[in-house]
Amino acid sequence: MNQKYNILLNNLNEHLNFIELEIDDQIKKCELAITTILKSINELKKAVKKNNFNTESEEIHFFKEIKPQFTSKLIFYNKVYKIEMKKPNAGDKILEKYYNQELHILKNFFDSEREFHQYFRSGNTYLDYKYFMRGKFDIKLVLDDYYFETDTTFATSHDFKVATILANDLVKLYTENQLIMLENKEIPKKSQRKPNVKMTWTGSKVALVELMYALHTEGVFNNGAADLKEIAEYFEQIFDIDLGQYRRVFLEIRARKSDKTKFITTLNDQLVKRMEDSDEVI
Repeated sequence: MNQKYNILLNNLNEHLNFIELEIDDQIKKCELAITTILKSINELKKAVKKNNFNTESEEIHFFKEIKPQFTSKLIFYNKVYKIEMKKPNAGDKILEKYYNQELHILKNFFDSEREFHQYFRSGNTYLDYKYFMRGKFDIKLVLDDYYFETDTTFATSHDFKVATILANDLVKLYTENQLIMLENKEIPKKSQRKPNVKMTWTGSKVALVELMYALHTEGVFNNGAADLKEIAEYFEQIFDIDLGQYRRVFLEIRARKSDKTKFITTLNDQLVKRMEDSDEVI
């Protein structure tokens, strides 16, 4: 049954990566992402109701590890949608203040959920039977109001809280990126000599992000002194491409269940094949 969940999650990630990289308007991006995620969660819900769980450990694993990977994406895009809709149409200083206020809201959330956040992040399991099994809620554990109105056949007392933690990690990253872009607007771009021949990246943007992170990790630029932002800006300039929220894309790449370095693996396989084919010709 886990295979079914993995297929649904991989398909969702692929669709979201396409939306993230190919749609520039943030509002439209969120709207399409939310619609896509809701369809995926509906399929997940059908799979659970059809097959249920064989053991308590399966049920706990699903509501602690699997379902939050879906619902966290829904929470993330919904929060970004609200942030962008409420964003003031004003100068950079006001926008900077606005995004910092959003970061303060996130800090308040993590402060208020510190105890459960530590439980979840530390890998503890001693309360899992209360947190992540249906119908096992304990009113003394401070339940969110939403729980009493939700479908208890597809929810536990704390799976949504896990999803919110995961989502807010991404919202924090998104908001920090907006502040970085505001800062960059104030810094004149360095003039660089453009190559005589224009090269256009015709692969996927996700593949270029994967390659960029690999090159940065290996430290092949400026003896390892070049930071990730500089490399991203250079790639964007020479390939005339907008990499968008590449840090968020990297989080999605890292979350792949199989072949996290899909593009680099393909590069390796194709290069080895080319070498072998060349040997045969020689």
